[in-house]
Amino acid sequence: MARSIEHYLRMMPKASGRGLRCTERLWYPSADVYRTRGGWIVKVELAGVSADQLEVVLEGDTLRIAGSRLDETHTESVFYHQLEITYSRFEKTIRFPCPVEGARIESRYKDGLLILHLLSPEECE
Repeated sequence: MARSIEHYLRMMPKASGRGLRCTERLWYPSADVYRTRGGWIVKVELAGVSADQLEVVLEGDTLRIAGSRLDETHTESVFYHQLEITYSRFEKTIRFPCPVEGARIESRYKDGLLILHLLSPEECE
């Protein structure tokens, strides 16, 4: 039991002289993927992530979305009571059944959802 408590405590943000800092672990946002006639639609749940913190890379049959969610709502003298939201780097990797590299990407980021439309003339089998 002590080992599980130690593990839990290591996962929690640590207090520093400047307030809370990000945990060091990655988090993996949820995503929905849809096949369309002209390509793919990918929706990724990224509540609290600033659009300028996003990186989107297409390579071969893989889409990689990465970035950071930062906690900017605290002051230097804050003491937390409850922490459930992970503030750290994130990464989401999605593999497709066919190459997507070179696909044109139309993106929209609204209300915490990143919606990517990968327009690719290549057919998947």
